[in-house]
Amino acid sequence: MEHKKIISIASDHAGTSLKLDIVSILKMEGHEIIDNGPFDENSVDYPDFAKTVTSDIKEKRCEFGILICGSGQGMAIAANKQAGIRAALCYNVEIAELSRAHNNCNVLTLGSRFIDRDIALKCISAFLNTPFEGGRHEDRINKIL
Repeated sequence: MEHKKIISIASDHAGTSLKLDIVSILKMEGHEIIDNGPFDENSVDYPDFAKTVTSDIKEKRCEFGILICGSGQGMAIAANKQAGIRAALCYNVEIAELSRAHNNCNVLTLGSRFIDRDIALKCISAFLNTPFEGGRHEDRINKIL
């Protein structure tokens, strides 16, 4: 049985619709969700939302973060500027699995304009349920801390 997680999530205006779907599904699966907004499609600045989610991780209010913007790239860049954060822009299940197994990523970013809902959900499942392999991968991660 999979371990239920505490997940912090946010988007920008381009990712709001996908984020709301994801929040609903993750809650139905029994995960605890910290929804940091936004809650409508009015224009917002993605770095503000990335900082909120990464703060939740750094302050140990959650295990993982999910960030969604139009391309996913802006959120990945903003999240990766924060100490202790390893964010991966994922667009298929294999990349999501590798980001956890090899890079021990703690934030998943998604591009709402480039990924459909079903693939996004499969990426999230893979990300949340793939363990970090450690070993040589841990040695490499320690070089970037």
